[in-house]
Amino acid sequence: MEKIKKVKINNGVFWVGIPEVDLYILCGCPADSVKHLMKYGFIRQVEKQGVEFEIGPNSILLSDVLIQNGQFSNLAEFPVLQMLYRQGMILPNHPNNTGIKPILIGLEDQVQSQMEYIHRGNYGLTSQEEIEAAGIDSEQAKEMMEMKLKFSFGQIKPTEELLDSVIVHAEKTEIRNGVYITRTGFNQYKIEYEDVSLSVDMNLHADELYNPPYKLGFHHFHREYFSVLHAGEGDGWDINRPCMGSILVFQGKIYLIDAGPNISYILQALGIDTSEIEGIFHTHCHDDHMAGLSSLMRSGHQMKYFATTLVRHSVGKKLAALMSISQGKLENYFEIHDLEFDKWNNIEGLEVKPFFSPHPVETNIFIFRSFWENSYRSYAHYADVVSFSVLEQMKALHDPDGSGISEEFFEKVQNEYLTTVDVKKIDIGGGLIHGQADDFSEDASEKIILSHSSNKLTNLEKEIGSEAPFGACDILIPSNQDYLRLRAENLFQLYFPSLPHYEIETLLNYPVVSFNAGTILIRRGKIPEYVYFSLSGSIECIQMNMKIQQILPTGSFIGYFNIQKELPETETYRTASSVHVLQFPGNFFRQFIERNSESIYTDVVRIHSRMIFLRRSWLFGDSVPYIIRRKLVENMTTHHMEKGKSIVLNKNSKLYLLKKGKVRLLYNHLPIDILQNSGFFGEDPLLLEESSQYEAYFEEDSIVFSINLKKVLEIPCVHWKLLEIYEKRKRHIQQ
Repeated sequence: MEKIKKVKINNGVFWVGIPEVDLYILCGCPADSVKHLMKYGFIRQVEKQGVEFEIGPNSILLSDVLIQNGQFSNLAEFPVLQMLYRQGMILPNHPNNTGIKPILIGLEDQVQSQMEYIHRGNYGLTSQEEIEAAGIDSEQAKEMMEMKLKFSFGQIKPTEELLDSVIVHAEKTEIRNGVYITRTGFNQYKIEYEDVSLSVDMNLHADELYNPPYKLGFHHFHREYFSVLHAGEGDGWDINRPCMGSILVFQGKIYLIDAGPNISYILQALGIDTSEIEGIFHTHCHDDHMAGLSSLMRSGHQMKYFATTLVRHSVGKKLAALMSISQGKLENYFEIHDLEFDKWNNIEGLEVKPFFSPHPVETNIFIFRSFWENSYRSYAHYADVVSFSVLEQMKALHDPDGSGISEEFFEKVQNEYLTTVDVKKIDIGGGLIHGQADDFSEDASEKIILSHSSNKLTNLEKEIGSEAPFGACDILIPSNQDYLRLRAENLFQLYFPSLPHYEIETLLNYPVVSFNAGTILIRRGKIPEYVYFSLSGSIECIQMNMKIQQILPTGSFIGYFNIQKELPETETYRTASSVHVLQFPGNFFRQFIERNSESIYTDVVRIHSRMIFLRRSWLFGDSVPYIIRRKLVENMTTHHMEKGKSIVLNKNSKLYLLKKGKVRLLYNHLPIDILQNSGFFGEDPLLLEESSQYEAYFEEDSIVFSINLKKVLEIPCVHWKLLEIYEKRKRHIQQ
């Protein structure tokens, strides 16, 4: 038997097992790590003393940094839940409850943030005072807190009572039972047992992402007036399907309902780019419903965030713990819209009513409706709900001290769950904290979709509700107009504000063409035959010489400059999903530009080189819309720096982009980074509200652009990247 075994589970994620001492380490824990472990057989069902339960990891080695390549590297909530409950390490009288607790291993700040994040994931808001601070009156807050205590067996426990921790410093540190760990470099560790050792490197390469555990096909979908696109029906343990989530389309605008793990991959499979998303309706803060927020926070625009104040406070506290930021930082990434419970909130014609749903963390479920012809058409999204039997047990009359929920509260929840709608998607995960299908056996809704489960439907469940395959669509009100052309018209007016409307109509008269994923639109080294204007889906720009691959936001022109100059393209453009584009023949577009040169082309030429510089940079290339890049370009200042000169970055208010030359970043006169073309510095002073001690020393004659840092931080995807780089540079300083 091998003393130590290492298996790669995902990019930057490994399983390390030391069977002799019963220590099994999950190294790195991005979203859906438990599903990958299930697929590899490291989490599987066993039986002991007549009890069936799962085995799996009993410790987690955390990444040195929270974010890698835009994704969360440390999301320990579901692996910890699997250890405590599905393995039975916390369950009374369970054969696997031996008194040994799961372990979090890593740098002190990552361990502490994960402890607090897991605590918020378990309980949400943790006191009546916190619930009242979210706008709930004291009587309701008291009842909500008593309900929360019922879910948590009467006690809000600090995470330290549930988990052990091992803080890794520079020296060799014992994990347990003679197994030692040493940090050998950035995100690199050596694990030793007796005379055997192995190395673990949790760094992602520049072109790597964490892979999802399942494969999804590519879909085209049509924007309707009011429809629901089904984007996931599984739960946090379903290895074959995304977690429960929907995409609501209203008047052609796209809204997410929750954002579970791998949301970028899900959207790509459906032919939707994040730049097309208007906003998100959010139910609660469990990772299977919020792990995808990192992808939305990397959008080029502030999406609208819709939830009740109660849920927003709960989500904000969990994100703040995870990211070690203030709770208010959520507003840097989203445009906040608080909804009122039990009222129809009007969202630009779409009406939405949130209800409170009993759950261990603060949860609102939604009904959406719109009036058409003679009646309202409605969709209900119920994630997560609780079974009526569990709710019955929570009634105060069952407790000698009278604590618990009232009869009125029980009846209110029951009536809201059974509200009649056209289409209703419900959580049937079962157990203590999820719903049961048979509670809805008398529901008069026209269509019920059973969701949030990894189990096959029973015959009884099949009689109650339907299943929704990935990408299926329920149309509540059909469309009689072309929303893609309307979107194109609005974008053209932003691009060409001085262009006569009849010229815009000329552009709009060209065909909307669809392409399947993986189609090359323009090949490097070729003069384009067509100019494309992207309307939906994702198009990637591949720059082989720079080893860069970027996703262009919708509303991007492709090939317009080279076709005008009749120059070969220096990049390849390829569809990363199903896409729709307006397609213009080269001769037409040349004539169009020449005809309108005074209002368009002179300006395009003036800023073209800077626009290309920004688009080819790692920082501004992905997801940043043309209009935003253009505003940045118009406010960029050029600086010519001689070799040997420095810029001191204390209390700096500008971000610097290196166009040409070489810069050494210093911290207290010690080198921490070397930058060359397209590198940047000056990101830290405003980002985390700390004073910088950085200095940029120019080792060559250089050209740099400066941009107002506050303006840059208003772009969510750029803010996110700056945070990622800041964390890495800070870690190098600490090291």
